[in-house]
Amino acid sequence: MSDAMVVTGDVAEAHALDADDELASFRDRFEIPHSAAGDPLVYFAGNSLGLQPKTVRTLLLAELDKWAECGVRGHFEGERPWAPFHEFVAGPMANIVGAEVDEVVTMNALTVNLHLMMQSFYRPTADRHKVLIEDHAFPSDHFAVESQVRSRGFDPATSVVTVAPRPGEESIRPDDLRQAIESNADELALLMLPGVQYYTGQGFPMRDVVAWGHAAGATVGLDLAHAVGNVPLALHEWGPDFAVWCTYKYLNAGPGATGGAFVHRRHLGNGVPRLEGWWGHDKETRFHMENTFVPIPTAEAWQLSNAPVFSMAPLIASLEVFADAGGMGPLREKAEKMIRYLDALLDSQLAGRVTRVTPAPLTERGCQLSLRVEAGKGPDVFAALQQADIECDWRYPDVIRVAPVPLYNTFTDIHRFVDIMSGILR
Repeated sequence: MSDAMVVTGDVAEAHALDADDELASFRDRFEIPHSAAGDPLVYFAGNSLGLQPKTVRTLLLAELDKWAECGVRGHFEGERPWAPFHEFVAGPMANIVGAEVDEVVTMNALTVNLHLMMQSFYRPTADRHKVLIEDHAFPSDHFAVESQVRSRGFDPATSVVTVAPRPGEESIRPDDLRQAIESNADELALLMLPGVQYYTGQGFPMRDVVAWGHAAGATVGLDLAHAVGNVPLALHEWGPDFAVWCTYKYLNAGPGATGGAFVHRRHLGNGVPRLEGWWGHDKETRFHMENTFVPIPTAEAWQLSNAPVFSMAPLIASLEVFADAGGMGPLREKAEKMIRYLDALLDSQLAGRVTRVTPAPLTERGCQLSLRVEAGKGPDVFAALQQADIECDWRYPDVIRVAPVPLYNTFTDIHRFVDIMSGILR
């Protein structure tokens, strides 16, 4: 299928696409924010915070009622006892990331999980101590990597290697990435890259990244914050050593929701060093209160504490919606159609007035499209979009990010956005 779509630009075309959309009804399962006038916003900020599934309120109230009625007994009573609460999302989460159930655990926040994973899988030596990340990594990733390097007695100036786009280009060429890995192969300890780059929206060739890193003798970790729930993943098959992600973006679990982590099965139960806590201890003997750690033989061994029930319950609601939609296959199919439609409208309505930062090929992108307007005008255009009830986001220094999400956005949303953007730029 060609990435290009021919459009008329007429709103009736958008209505027809919505009428033919087999996933259109899933929009009704989310709370859509409204303007002061009571009209639904065009919500294109799911790459920052996904919308609330309507069943979240019921699930949270059920846990609050259990707390009120059962007190401490709620840890072991009811439909979803609190003690094993993380287990209720393990299977659905494994389906989303393409993993085996024992390879996945929902816990902590993304950067906490990144530190826990690097503590296990960044094992520098005098000869092999470098970490390779992208030049414009999300700041938290960069901070975490540099602090891990310093904590092991190395200097980030010599132990952190970055790879950047070529001058005048926006995205990192896969060949340049492979070359950077190969040229540092003798000293590379860890390759730490995103699935989808937060600023440009570039999708990385994750299968190749894993293969290149392992061929260089390094361990490989993936930050999937902008990839999980956005693009199809096959972590078990691809074989990274670990991966981490948040759940409040495309997974719609709410602000500050509990993150996730993946540890490939080949590392389970084989003595990989880790920071340890009570909830990683053998479940059968956990409450014997003995001080000899017996790790759970799954990714749960990396858990430190019991599940934060109130921040994890919304994830149950969201993952149920993903499952009912048929998983990432049908959602990606719709996402690609939405991407092609958005691209075609931009080409026909805004050619020469906006620049796409995100790569054009569908294989190199997810839902997010990063746009740049005339130098210095970005903040004003973004403010005007917000004033016109278009919810998107601004990323310093000069990018407007929009993310049509297949679970709750429509083709009419896309048409409205482009039409309003065109008016603003006129």
